Amino acid sequence: MSLGPWQLIIIALVILVLFGRGRISEMMGDFGKGIKSFKQGMNEDADSAKKPARQIEGPADAPDTTRPDAQPADRSDSAN
Repeated sequence: MSLGPWQLIIIALVILVLFGRGRISEMMGDFGKGIKSFKQGMNEDADSAKKPARQIEGPADAPDTTRPDAQPADRSDSAN
């Protein structure tokens, strides 16, 4: 059993009467926003997958030389 053109027109009219023209256009707008958001999310995931992981270089106990008030590490405990 297939739907002919007259059946589809009747179904469309019933939907239009039940929901109204404003509600249908609002739903289609929300649907379009959802698709756009989904595509943006997919692009962000693809971009973040292409970026290499950030690597930390140097010893972990090295003083922070980027700050002017940085003090060198106290190593007097290991001398005793």
